[in-house]
Formats: sequence, C-alpha cells, structure tokens
Amino acid sequence: MSETLLALTPEGLYCPAGGFHIDPIRPVPRAAITHGHADHARPGHAAVLATPETLGIMAVRYGEAFAGTRQGIGYGEAVRIGDVTVRFHPAGHVLGSAQISLEAGGRRAVVSGDYKRQTDPTCAPFELVPCDHFVTEATFALPVFRHPDAADEVATLLQSVGLFPDRPHLVGAYALGKAQRVLALIRAAGYDRPVYLHGALERLTAHYESEGQDFGTLLPVRDVDRKSLAGEIVLCPPGSLNDRWAQRFGDAVTAFASGWMRVRARARQRGVELPLVISDHADWEDLCTTIVETGAEQVWVTHGQEDALCHWARTKGIDCRPLHLLGYGDGDDGPEETLTQDNAPAP
Repeated sequence: MSETLLALTPEGLYCPAGGFHIDPIRPVPRAAITHGHADHARPGHAAVLATPETLGIMAVRYGEAFAGTRQGIGYGEAVRIGDVTVRFHPAGHVLGSAQISLEAGGRRAVVSGDYKRQTDPTCAPFELVPCDHFVTEATFALPVFRHPDAADEVATLLQSVGLFPDRPHLVGAYALGKAQRVLALIRAAGYDRPVYLHGALERLTAHYESEGQDFGTLLPVRDVDRKSLAGEIVLCPPGSLNDRWAQRFGDAVTAFASGWMRVRARARQRGVELPLVISDHADWEDLCTTIVETGAEQVWVTHGQEDALCHWARTKGIDCRPLHLLGYGDGDDGPEETLTQDNAPAP
C-alpha cells in the first residue's frame, strides 16, 4: 500500500491513489503544499491544496493568481481525494507549515515537509503523527548539529547591543519565518525599542501581523539617517550583510540567525561577527527522535544530509532510503529568500 500512497516522479513526490503531487518542483495539475518557502511552494499549479496561512503567504509572494484554483485545509481536517484521505498537521517550521498525512487501506504515510520541534511563538507547534511510512527532511542530519535554545541566542544578541551601544546591529534573517521568529523572541526577552526593517522583510512581516502577531514598533530603515542607528537593531536579508547596503552603517556588528552558524567556518566566510544559531529545522537529535516516535517501518529521507540519517536509521533496523530529490534548497542557508522573490525594494 505504501507504493500506492507515495511514488517518485520527475516533478517530485506523487500520490498515485489521489492523483496529486506534494511540493512539486514544476507546475502540475494538482499540488498539495507543505509551506510557503519558495523551494516548496511554486506558482503555476492548476490546483493547490494548503493551509489558509500558506495560501496567504503564496498570494503575498506571487500575487493572487498564483494558481488556477486553491483550497484551504485546516490542521486536522480530513479531505477525500480519490482513494486517499488527506490531513494536514502542524510542522512547527513557519506560519501555516504542515506535515501531510495520506491514509488508504488501513495504512498511513506522512510527508513532513520542513519541520522543527523547538518552541516558536509565530507558528503552531510540531505535532507527532504516527505512521507506517515517513518522509522526513534532513537539512541538519549530522551529529554535529545540536541546536541551542533560540531564546539563549537572542539573549546573546541583546547582550551585545548593551555592550556596544555605539554600534548598530545588523541581523541577517530570512524573510519568511526566521525574521518574524527573531522579532518575537526579541520582544519576549523584554526588548521594547523600535526594530528597523530592510524593505525586503516588510511585506511578509506585515502579513504575519495581519495574522495576529504583535511585533511591537517596527520602522522601515530606508529613510533613516544611518548615523542615528547606533545601539539599534536592524533586520535584513542575509545577503545584504555583504553588499554596499551594509557598508552605509559604518562600524556595525553583523549577526546572522541560522542553524548553519553552528559551523564557524561558514560564519567566517560570510564575515559574520556575531553568529546566532537559530534554526527553523530539526537538529540531529530531533530528527532521530521523530523517526523513532512515528513508529514508521519505512522511512524516506530528502533534501539534506540524507545518507547519514539513512545509515543511522538502518542501524536501528528501520528500512530507510535516500530520495536524492533535486530542486530543494538547504533550508536556513539557501538562496531561497532573495529580494526579487518578494518583489520588495531595497531600502
């Protein structure tokens, strides 16, 4: 039954019994979308099924005509498609992110999409879904990746702001999910000063606010005299940290919020003075724990350190195979969040 629930095609994962793809890499007749990041949610499908939040994000990024038709599905709601019962479950990755479960013939397959098990005030928490067949991401699937508490990383940022009141702090954070999570954590830590935003972060942050998030006072940085920003926090896309835009701030502290900041060589290569290990993906321990807790007898691993996780699973007696799918980014450090994708002007 697993083979009828999930198969591989050139477009990506496909459910033959339901006649739809999951996060396909090119336009298809019917697509179920796990979340709004550009390597999973592409425009041009004839019909899209996703959470209302993900549909809203796709509309912000691609315009209202991003698909022929669209259908929203709430967490836990069941939809019958062909011979398959489809449900969406919280993935804890970004606003609206979901794992997709497929049920038929008394068996269940779950496609995780991207997920994390750490607390995130900006999205619904991860829900474990027991299943027979589990398809998991593997972005940080190496034992070296053990993500610290994100609140502790934000405390480090705020400590630096206190230590260097004469320097602005430029914090690189991806436009969808990471920037909003960092904002929420900054506010939870008690920081109540205005936070300044690069233009590329404004639209999606405003969308989060329209969904009920309260980020306090946010100001566009484009019209502000850079010399007046000493001691202030400015959020920007990571790519802006190394271009002429950042140079206008003078002697700024550059920070980057990413799970890849665990690898100090990456921080040095990017010229990051203050690496913040804040990831929206599961680390090694949570990936392994999730595989075991699902009870799945068959596991497929995709987009990330596939071979390492498969090797670990096989040592536990789990039937596991890497998918080697192309067309997906490497999560926190991919090219996925660029200025042009959000059609946002640089400040």
